[in-house]
Amino acid sequence: MTTHGLVAVATQVKVVEPGGGRRGNLAAGVGVIFKIDGEDTGGALSIVEHPFAVGALVPPHIHTLEDEYSIVLEGEIGLRSNDKEVVLGPGGYIIKPRGEVHAMWNAGTTPARMIEVISPAGFERFFREFADITDARMPLMAEIAELGARYQQQFPKPEWFPDVIARYNLTPPPG
Repeated sequence: MTTHGLVAVATQVKVVEPGGGRRGNLAAGVGVIFKIDGEDTGGALSIVEHPFAVGALVPPHIHTLEDEYSIVLEGEIGLRSNDKEVVLGPGGYIIKPRGEVHAMWNAGTTPARMIEVISPAGFERFFREFADITDARMPLMAEIAELGARYQQQFPKPEWFPDVIARYNLTPPPG
């Protein structure tokens, strides 16, 4: 990596073949596939892919250090960010700005998949550490909270969350 002015830039080509990248599990039915890490982009961004099983969801959380840009590849992905809710199919784009409580889920009846661009990079390390834990066993709630705190991620319990679980027949998170 070198810098061009004040912007860090990548200095070598990285190729990720179709279907390539380390795979891991996050929440029940939500996976992560690592495509491009922050080290590959001088810290500008990272890219992961998230497969969602039917009924799977990412519980409400708030990012304080990064924004996320998602592209739906397959199926239907639901998103609630603060008071805005949407369901998007393949080709749909979602911007999730830092500081907003948001949740995502498979809103359809078939598996779904999306690409997540994280800017600036760094939060992919949260996913990596989380996947390392789930590779070995189910994480404890205290571990999830500690991991989130290290990456300045918060896990609120908004009043709208039970309604989303019920309307889309989602698998609620433990605890």
